[in-house]
Amino acid sequence: MLKISEKVLEYFPYKEVRPFQSEFINVIFEAISEGKSVAIEGSNGLGKTVAALSACLPVAHEKNLKIIYLAKTHRQHERVIEELKAISRKVSVSGISLRGRREMCLHPLVTKRSADARMAMEICELLKNREQCPYYTKINADFEFCSSLLWEMSKHPYKASEILRMCKTQGFCPYEFTKLLMNEVDVVALSYLYVFDPIIRSRFLKNLETPMRKLVLIVDEAHNLPDMAIDIASDELSLFSIRQAEKEAKEFNYDDVVFFCRKLRKIIEAIIERIKDEEYVPPKFLLDLLKSKANVENPQTFFDYLHSVGNTIRHALLAEGKFPRSYIHRLGEFFLKWIETSENPSFTHVITKYKTRTGTVSAKLEIVSLDPSKITTEVFNNVYASVVMSGTLEPLDSYAQVIALPEETVMHAVSSPFPPEHILALACKGVTTAMKQRTKEMYRKIVQRIAEVVRYTPANVGVFAASFDVLEGLLDAGIEYAIDKPLFYEYPNMKSKENERMIGKFKSYAEKGGAVLLGVQGGRSSEGVDYPGNEMNSVVVVGVPYAEPSPRVKAQIRYYEERFQGKGREYGYILPALKKASQAAGRPIRTLKDRGAIIFLDYRFATFYCQRFLPSWIRRNMKTLPDEDGRIAKELILFFGFNNQ
Repeated sequence: MLKISEKVLEYFPYKEVRPFQSEFINVIFEAISEGKSVAIEGSNGLGKTVAALSACLPVAHEKNLKIIYLAKTHRQHERVIEELKAISRKVSVSGISLRGRREMCLHPLVTKRSADARMAMEICELLKNREQCPYYTKINADFEFCSSLLWEMSKHPYKASEILRMCKTQGFCPYEFTKLLMNEVDVVALSYLYVFDPIIRSRFLKNLETPMRKLVLIVDEAHNLPDMAIDIASDELSLFSIRQAEKEAKEFNYDDVVFFCRKLRKIIEAIIERIKDEEYVPPKFLLDLLKSKANVENPQTFFDYLHSVGNTIRHALLAEGKFPRSYIHRLGEFFLKWIETSENPSFTHVITKYKTRTGTVSAKLEIVSLDPSKITTEVFNNVYASVVMSGTLEPLDSYAQVIALPEETVMHAVSSPFPPEHILALACKGVTTAMKQRTKEMYRKIVQRIAEVVRYTPANVGVFAASFDVLEGLLDAGIEYAIDKPLFYEYPNMKSKENERMIGKFKSYAEKGGAVLLGVQGGRSSEGVDYPGNEMNSVVVVGVPYAEPSPRVKAQIRYYEERFQGKGREYGYILPALKKASQAAGRPIRTLKDRGAIIFLDYRFATFYCQRFLPSWIRRNMKTLPDEDGRIAKELILFFGFNNQ
């Protein structure tokens, strides 16, 4: 085991260092000490959170830097504070986890009516400016007590949930209180949006009162960063929003806006009559249609007008004590961005046809960003240093190129701490979800292989399909009747709370004979959820989750090909799919004690081309099985040490 710096050991809170954890710590500590960024891969069970904190804190304290820890979920933010609390029992350290306004706000207009983070921010600012928020004014009215409370809490780590409970008791705005508190602590744990969304970042940094050059940025689960950055830079406008804007215009007597919305709606409805799912829309083509059919002589001027009308309506609604949402404002905002991005090669413009939850056909216009680095570059180039880490970043050089990490970034993949005998990885020939081979016979064969896994696995089994179409194919092929354990499955547009209840029920069978969870790769169940021990003994990865060759995917490949010659297909098509497959495959291996079987049901996983994009801890001992009945059963019997016949 590598020797760890004495400076780091002052902060590391546990008696023992896990296998390869010292390597992870040393790479980060050395890079941050030199003011360099680091992209580092470390598998599950390594203890990445406490390792990164222990490596960064001594440098941050020595150089008067603040640590910003970014993670995707509230549970991960709370985990950061839990580790900080362990560290604080050894050395003085403070920190908080921060949630969005919707989660931290007590005002009903924000908690019940805001659709997203930006909407919550806008409503909150309007309420504060009009002095219509009693929780915000309470902080100013009782500032002496508030200040003493801030001073006391700035000495220790606190979870957002703990701050929320305290503020409810005192009648303080939890969000504003947290904003005051984050200036005084060593570590702030929060979501990606606070740092990578340009609008939210400007407000966050203003409240933080710390320049970017004084920040050490830790990005956890960083495999999510490219997609997240693309989502931030993209935008969409649905038929529903257009109809609501038309209704709003009628209510407030803007006849010209009513006319525009009606014509826009008819244009979109005419387009979706002749398309299947998605089609590229040349930006100028749509603007020309609006000029000729909706009498929009000067698009820029008219969309500025829509934006202004929307602002007027929002202020009027708030003055009446109503929810200040304006769909006309949304309309103007979207089309101003449409013009702004119309000649930008890092964006494409599409129209998407889809079914709503009620089964009706609808559509949306989309401005799709193709380049995550347009969002990430400004951050990574301006912070003091950054730690970008995940269990699935390889190949690191490809990842670094896609998000444009600084040239001197240290790149390192830490060996897996899992004993090889704890992992069984199988790639099965004779089955595939390749589009032309998705026959009834193939689905029945895949179901047969899954049933074999279920029968010879002690408890719970996860099955993650390449897409919802493949999931439906498995259901149609009778998976529910082929297995001898209860089946729980995801469906499109499943609500998060319903998904959580389903996973809870699935996990409850871990000590009751086992159950089967059927989900999709890249979905809620296959990423961000841990299934230690018997909660998932085996995972079946059904098919490679390649995206359908839609206009946006083709545009992504073309864009990357222009930026990185010869890498377009790899960066825009192959890597995103194999990242999803890798995340799904890692679900049963969460702690050093876990034993897990990973079964890839697609012959393509047996090829070198696909395997080179899988994490080293999976591919190092992967076996390729011939297309024979009973071969999976033999491997599982040997691995789990039992015979279920």
